Amino acid sequence: MRGMSGLHEECGVFGIVGGPQTRAARATYYGLYALQHRGQESAGIAVSTGNEILHHKAMGLVSEVFDEKRLATLPGSMACGHVRYSTSGRSLVVNAQPLVVRYRGGALALAHNGNLVNAPSLRATLEQEGVIFETSIDSELIANLVARADTGNIVEAVLSAMRVIRGAYALVIMTPDTLIGVRDPDGIRPLSIGRSEDSWMLASESCAFDAVGGTLVRDVEPGEVVTLNRSGVMSHLSGLARPERLCIFEFIYFGRPDSVMGASTMYVVRKRAGSLLAREAPARGDIVVPVPDSGISAAVGYAETSGIPFAEGFVKNRYVGRTFIQPEQALRAAGVDLKLSVLVDVVRGKRVVLVDDSIVRGTTILRLIRKLRAAGAVAIDLRVASPPIVCPCHFGIDTPSRGELIAAGLDVAAVCQKVDADSLAYLSIRGLREAVGGNGSCDACFSGQYPMEVPDEGNKLGLEQAEVEHATK
Repeated sequence: MRGMSGLHEECGVFGIVGGPQTRAARATYYGLYALQHRGQESAGIAVSTGNEILHHKAMGLVSEVFDEKRLATLPGSMACGHVRYSTSGRSLVVNAQPLVVRYRGGALALAHNGNLVNAPSLRATLEQEGVIFETSIDSELIANLVARADTGNIVEAVLSAMRVIRGAYALVIMTPDTLIGVRDPDGIRPLSIGRSEDSWMLASESCAFDAVGGTLVRDVEPGEVVTLNRSGVMSHLSGLARPERLCIFEFIYFGRPDSVMGASTMYVVRKRAGSLLAREAPARGDIVVPVPDSGISAAVGYAETSGIPFAEGFVKNRYVGRTFIQPEQALRAAGVDLKLSVLVDVVRGKRVVLVDDSIVRGTTILRLIRKLRAAGAVAIDLRVASPPIVCPCHFGIDTPSRGELIAAGLDVAAVCQKVDADSLAYLSIRGLREAVGGNGSCDACFSGQYPMEVPDEGNKLGLEQAEVEHATK
């Protein structure tokens, strides 16, 4: 998967428990559909009948994996689901989620978003004890640890596992009679609680609640375990919580614009970032053009603050997925041309201020700038609504190695020349933090300040070659 230019998103998780008439599988289908932007390789749903757990998962989009006939085979008023984007692990159905395991204490289904930084050592220890793994994902480690610790109290088993694992994780765990949500002690990966008239829900983003007629109640706190039933939510504190370090790329890119994290929608945060970018890095331009769709909100903010008119310079083919999801480099490169076409009449003869959310390798933005020049743009001033990405992520986002990050080895002037722009400016880390507001965030990809000890670069690459997935789902 390393031949692609963008940051690879992590996964989406969803869970629901309702009354006897709740069609949990159908609600989960709609919830996952709303979270499809978080993972587009595989999808799965598990349901509880009250006595057992049934499930179905397969490669493909939610709408490809499930239809009316398939949903009818998943009866029950409690369910959990998952959409996955694989990173260094193999893109195989065996690695799709939710994972369903059966053990001496019963059965459980587990849906995971995140990455364990100590997965290799944990896996080695368990294998030495005779444990056999069916997948290459670290989610199976969590399921195994919970199952081993379960002596009749599933919450205590989860808390026991949390004391062993390190890294980023948002979990939805379902037993035949309990729905559980878990968030890592640093709160790096998001997880929220929602409710509707007769149901309680968990999801990676609040947009999933909207899709099933629900509303956001609150975020699961860092280090918190919650159990849900028809009557409400019970909180269990792990004692491991630290100040929240929610991944800052949720605000920059991953979260859907209408999702709420902290006190603001992602749209408001991104628009604010664009406004601050216009103050920090003004440009002489005739029009402000966003890179669709991720640059739109920031471009609106930049245009409003700068007074330069906003214009749509690209037309997007809505039936082409995000370019970096393509598993082959040749397909990814062709996907840029299939996905975006230039509106020649809009950009011809104009000085364009091109706004994007981030630059990773620089290959995609180079192609877009060349397309604008071919369409007659006389100058292109590139403005980026986040700082330079100089360090890889170890917590569930599949960033390239440091050597592949364009800003890790080049200064701003050199990056500008490399992507064929007339000028280039990034939003400062201070500006981004201001845009995000009071939310504590992990910004290690910009600052290099990780919230915990992480594997070194050589170790990371070696594990990838061994196909031990420690950058998740």
